[in-house]
Amino acid sequence: MRTILITGPGGAGRTTVAAATALAAARQGTRTLVLGTDPTDTLGTALGTPTGPVPRQAAPHLTAWRPDPATGFRADLAALQDRATTALDLLGATGLDPEEATPLPGATELALLRALRDAALADDAHDLLVVDLPPTPHALALLALPEQLRRYLRRLLPRERQAARALRPMLGRLAGVPMPAEWLYEAAARWDVELAAAEAVLADRDTVVRLVAEPSPAGQDAVRTATLGLALRGLRTDLLVANRVFPEPTADTRLAGVIAQQRKAVEEWRESYDVRTVDHLGRDPRGGDDLTTLAVPTVNPRESRPTVEWPVTDHLADDGVLVWHIPLPGAARDDLDLIRRGDELVITAGQFHRIVPLPSALRRCTVSGAGLRDGELCVRFAPDPGLWPTAR
Repeated sequence: MRTILITGPGGAGRTTVAAATALAAARQGTRTLVLGTDPTDTLGTALGTPTGPVPRQAAPHLTAWRPDPATGFRADLAALQDRATTALDLLGATGLDPEEATPLPGATELALLRALRDAALADDAHDLLVVDLPPTPHALALLALPEQLRRYLRRLLPRERQAARALRPMLGRLAGVPMPAEWLYEAAARWDVELAAAEAVLADRDTVVRLVAEPSPAGQDAVRTATLGLALRGLRTDLLVANRVFPEPTADTRLAGVIAQQRKAVEEWRESYDVRTVDHLGRDPRGGDDLTTLAVPTVNPRESRPTVEWPVTDHLADDGVLVWHIPLPGAARDDLDLIRRGDELVITAGQFHRIVPLPSALRRCTVSGAGLRDGELCVRFAPDPGLWPTAR
């Protein structure tokens, strides 16, 4: 199943484009699921039919779904309280009823990741999944969440420590402090599996990100920032949709300056992106008829995009180094920072930050330098004589 994640700056019309994309695919006979994230149901407004926690048919071959974060949060809270009953009793604490629990910050993001995973795993029901993500800054943080949370779990509850489960009671008596209970490790393992499934959906070769922006100076800045953030996450962008483009010519001379500005932005975008334009209707599109009028890009759910590669090239014979190539389009040299920490590389690019594990060959090397050229960060690694195998 192909997955299209649609995002863009706030107010750019990404929800409308997501709804129109899903509807266009459905009318071509593609079994499509469109997933909404806005609690105010802007997706339902665009489609002309309400959406909610129960998937419903919005049109032939089109299902719309807007997950409810409260449902999953209450279920998780109830399960946690059941497993921690002994500890709560020792503390004299009174458990919460599911009905009185209000989702905490982050529950919406976790609900969306869970829905994304469930929809992708049920690929026998749909051929295409279209996800209306939040605005770009929020979307980038959301897309980074599975990898970050899995890293936290590995650091806080390392798998190798689980081998000593039988020794934990004795270690607790010796240390004078309680050791983590069995259920905690079981919960961590379950969370890791769920997060890994969501991470696999994002890394799948048939998952792409589609950017939506209005062609303007602000839109250009937003697209540039989004492109860098997506590249650092290793996510693929298939198209840039220039939305609400005024058609030419127009009798309204007051729009001449805006039209010229839009044309300039689109021309500059075409130098770096596959750009598709969607005309301004002169009103907010509402319902199937308006969405059909929009010339959104066509969708081929069987089309496969190449994965984003961060290759390591061997220059040992000539320069004595291995070079790790990391594509970072739009990055500025002054905004880049690298820190080697153990077997990980901490990369900061502008406002974005990522900790990535080193490929196995580079773990036996030391960083000897780095450079940015043509939107690609090249990190040079020199073999560590104490760790690198020598020919005999």
